[in-house]
Amino acid sequence: MPTVLVIDDDPSIFLLVRKALDGVADIETAATAEEGLNLASKRHFDAVLLDIVLPDRHGMAVFCEIHELDRRLPVIFMTVEAASKTAIEAMQLGAFDYLAKPLAVKHLRTLVSRAIQQRELASVPVAIVADEDLAKDSGELFIGRSTPMLEVFKAIGRVSKQDVPVLIRGESGTGKELVARALYQYSHRSEGPFLAVNCAALPDNLLESELFGHEKGAFTGADSRRIGKFEQCNNGTLFLDEIGDMAPIVQAKVLRVLQDQRFERIGGNNELKTDVRIVAATNRPLEKMVADGDFREDLLYRLNAVTIELPPLRDRPNDIPMLIQHFLSQAKSEFSKPDLEGVSPEAVSLLKRHSWPGNVRQLRAVVRRCVLDTVLPVLVPDLLPESIRADQMPELVEDSDADVRTLPTDDPQPIANLSEPNGRGLPDIVDRLFQERSTDMYAETIAYAERYLLLRVLRETDGNQSKAAEILGITRGKLRDRIATYDIRLESGVRIGE
Repeated sequence: MPTVLVIDDDPSIFLLVRKALDGVADIETAATAEEGLNLASKRHFDAVLLDIVLPDRHGMAVFCEIHELDRRLPVIFMTVEAASKTAIEAMQLGAFDYLAKPLAVKHLRTLVSRAIQQRELASVPVAIVADEDLAKDSGELFIGRSTPMLEVFKAIGRVSKQDVPVLIRGESGTGKELVARALYQYSHRSEGPFLAVNCAALPDNLLESELFGHEKGAFTGADSRRIGKFEQCNNGTLFLDEIGDMAPIVQAKVLRVLQDQRFERIGGNNELKTDVRIVAATNRPLEKMVADGDFREDLLYRLNAVTIELPPLRDRPNDIPMLIQHFLSQAKSEFSKPDLEGVSPEAVSLLKRHSWPGNVRQLRAVVRRCVLDTVLPVLVPDLLPESIRADQMPELVEDSDADVRTLPTDDPQPIANLSEPNGRGLPDIVDRLFQERSTDMYAETIAYAERYLLLRVLRETDGNQSKAAEILGITRGKLRDRIATYDIRLESGVRIGE
């Protein structure tokens, strides 16, 4: 059973904690900082409850010494000083959490259970390492080795030096501007300017002025001449993002620039010449917009000389670990988290299985938020947004010791005896992976074996998770996570989810 160290000079706290954590953890107590530090240096603990006001030393100083002994050990501060300043300072130091006295038994039990689980997860070797050297790479670096991304890289290589318009298509957050910048950086215009305009962010009249400029007095408020982006970007590359949101009058003027590289400022009579390569991007169905009369067909043909399709993140899940490592390393450096080691295997599994409607942009935001929130060296599932955890968790029985009486004999995905040499067992799985030319055979085979083991033990225990965890030699929290990972349903029997 896990062991919790309680450092407090109030004996009543020891009694309350023992009662609250009965069945959750064994308790070791210390009435002084010196006694507590002595225990922490000699024994293994899964969590620490630490009073801030101790007779021989301040709790903040004790925390720092505990942290030096074991950075993975979660420390929960306790104090009657429920002041914002104290709480803020405690969390800045890296405390797991902060409890105000008098302690609420239910909240204490929940919090310590979560700390113990995170301690266990943080003690497992990380699946993804936070490499500080990666943080030195450019923020515009393309990440990915999947087939769809390799096609994107090849397309960039083919057209970057060709002076033709390029249309980049893909969902929001897939990295369309990164493609535009790559086309610019690998082109013969790389010494010239690169300017980007979001067509959806400006009203129609302002967008027209932004692109083509205006003369003094052209409209109310035009107090001086303005040089537009087409003029500023001479001999360079202009990136028009969200071009599907461009008004028809602006579309017509852009079409003329594409045709003969000429335009006029708003309110001007002089025709100006420019030399600009246009790269456009959209997440909208331009062909349907043409049919509906919302987008010019001739402009679409001009822009569509070369099209690069960016895949959504859900279509390249094997790239997710690489992206996580890149964003993790950037955040580690940016937020000054030198103790951050990486991401736990359980957290990586959840991140890989998420559908990511916001694509790479959303993944980056999630990783950065986790790095900000963590007080342990390892990012664990509890740090992930509820939406990522909840949409992958099957509806498990509320009582983890519940008896599941109806056990189906057939599974949607039958699991055979692993020792069968000629059946549907492990050898056949390996043969199938060879036939499919798998590039992740180790992980797939281990997953097959683990899923079989979990199903077998859960059936033997009639779905009793406490007994199953004891037989497997893991915690109930770990078992719940693996049940979720393999979508094992326990509502009406032990089976693989359909």
